[in-house]
Amino acid sequence: MSLRGDGPAALEWAARYLDRLGELPVLAQIEPGEIRSRLPASPPEQGEPFAAVLADLEEKLLDGVTHWQSPRYFAYFANTGSEPGILAELLAATLNQVGILWRTSPVLQELEEVSCDWLRQLLGLPDKFQGHIEDSASTATLAALGAARAAAPGRRVVVTSEQAHSSVAKAARILELEARIVPVDAAYRLRPELLELDQACAVVATIGTTSAASIDPVAAIADACSATGTWLHVDAAYAGPAAMCEELRPLFAGWERADSIVVNPHKWLLTPMDCSVLWTTRLEDFRNAYSLVPEYLRSPDEVVSLSEVAVPLGRRFRALKLWAVLRCYGRESLQAILREHVRLAAEFERWIEDEPGWEVCAQRHFSLVCFRREETDEENEALLERVNASGEVFLSHTRLDGRYVLRLAIGNARTTEDDVRLAWDVLRREAR
Repeated sequence: MSLRGDGPAALEWAARYLDRLGELPVLAQIEPGEIRSRLPASPPEQGEPFAAVLADLEEKLLDGVTHWQSPRYFAYFANTGSEPGILAELLAATLNQVGILWRTSPVLQELEEVSCDWLRQLLGLPDKFQGHIEDSASTATLAALGAARAAAPGRRVVVTSEQAHSSVAKAARILELEARIVPVDAAYRLRPELLELDQACAVVATIGTTSAASIDPVAAIADACSATGTWLHVDAAYAGPAAMCEELRPLFAGWERADSIVVNPHKWLLTPMDCSVLWTTRLEDFRNAYSLVPEYLRSPDEVVSLSEVAVPLGRRFRALKLWAVLRCYGRESLQAILREHVRLAAEFERWIEDEPGWEVCAQRHFSLVCFRREETDEENEALLERVNASGEVFLSHTRLDGRYVLRLAIGNARTTEDDVRLAWDVLRREAR
């Protein structure tokens, strides 16, 4: 086995896979346990050639893949593993850096700091924010709330909206904080007049909620946090990249006043999973919460290692793929892709509004459309099952005001208007 001997075949498989995404059912059409049943119960005694791995990937594993790379993937929040990011992942695995300290990989830490700062500039955030990369927004939110708890001893409450991501409640559970839930208005935004911040160490506001991409009134929430000395964390995991477009930046008003912000380039910024950027203006509070340097990790280097401001000790070279994406696309191309996704979502929304028997269920801000048939919840759920079982497209659902609502999220760079039109055709066909 060698990179020169087996690498071309692996690269060819990867390129061919991306070429034929349109031929593959978007949602895996298999039953639970089916993949396991095809594989040996015990590991091999002797090594096998890498060609056998590729063969089994094609013949035994591929139909168990739900194709997040498909241009017709519209569920949850669609994303893209772009070619620069894919190649950078190969290089990162080749270099196999382990960033437990600055000296164990100076390039890992410093490229991470540069890449996060480049993205900060692209999003229009002030230079007081310092960033690092976590594996997911769930981890970033956990880290931010842990720092907020440590910075306010005795305060054991985190306040957030009923539309906030489940990671907030999970972080509160892990940190043994009470989650205080605030009702939302008719647009699914947190109602700042209902904020009660006694004993609160943090408030989590969301720009682009998971269910409906609603936008909390961050400026008003920041006022309340400022008056009470409460940490403000902004979850912009999905919608954050949209701040790159000047016409959408007003939707982010107030986020520059946050103590911490999370944005996921692995959602809407062409970067392969896992790459979640966490910025803070209170880096010393992160260090106070997380720095623990045993003797065997002490060094004479006059630098704060990233392991001192985050939960994990080791970290992988995630910055290489973000850096590659930002370099290979640049601001203008990234803006064009984001704007096209917003345009396609607006077009799909218009089709829904113009079709009798269908309704839009939430105001659209970015590239997510929430809609349903004017029928029962059970009929809408059955419709979604039929659509996804076709394999032609993949959509997901949520509940808004207690009603079952369908979601179409556009976020793959390969998605065209023809793909969105196909989704609409499949929905209408299955509705009939």
